[in-house]
Amino acid sequence: MASKKAEKRIITTEDILLKLCHSVTSVLTEATHHEINYSSMAQRISKTCLRPDIGCFVLFDGAFSGLVVINFTAEAAMEVYSNYLLNMGMSEDELAKVYTSDEVGNVMGELMNQILGDFTKKVSQELQSSITQSQPKMLTLNRQVRISVDTDLVKPQSRRVSFYTEKNNIFYMELSMDYTEFIKLRDFDSPEEIDPDSLIESVNNGTVEAERQQHIADTKKDDELSNEEQDDLLAALGL
Repeated sequence: MASKKAEKRIITTEDILLKLCHSVTSVLTEATHHEINYSSMAQRISKTCLRPDIGCFVLFDGAFSGLVVINFTAEAAMEVYSNYLLNMGMSEDELAKVYTSDEVGNVMGELMNQILGDFTKKVSQELQSSITQSQPKMLTLNRQVRISVDTDLVKPQSRRVSFYTEKNNIFYMELSMDYTEFIKLRDFDSPEEIDPDSLIESVNNGTVEAERQQHIADTKKDDELSNEEQDDLLAALGL
């Protein structure tokens, strides 16, 4: 029983991989308003590669070092790109038609940046550690090209996870990082995550309610003054 409890206090590569998977699905689902899911199984791989049709990678460093690669098929990239910009209010006529367009690469790079930003926040809050990330690099690749991405990791641990869009288009995320374990020394509460949209809405609602209450108070005050003026006028007339 004691060993079981101890195991729960150790965070491994797979736990960190799971946090990254959650960042991918939550950021892309929120950005596109379309469901993104990941496989229940992860592959252990020997090295990370950029693969067709669009490959994107980000390096991170700090409490632990590593590399994240996301490889999109053309269909998956175009689906995510289109849904994201349509959700932002763009019309379909304004969208790029081919995955090789610079605009598609820029948007996918922006989303990759958001994913890593969410991941670094999770690491900070849940592991009480800090990592920093590089700017995402995007490459459009043809079918014959594979680019191996090497890092200076001492004991690299590499994993690959499959993701599925709402239309069942597939893309892959690969994580390579130093072998590391986080051991919880004592219990702590993770800071409550603040949703900026909810915060703005609550502030706006609070402002509206405050203005409404102020209006009621001002109206009541005006009515009281009006009644006093009428009483003074009647008294002056001897009524």
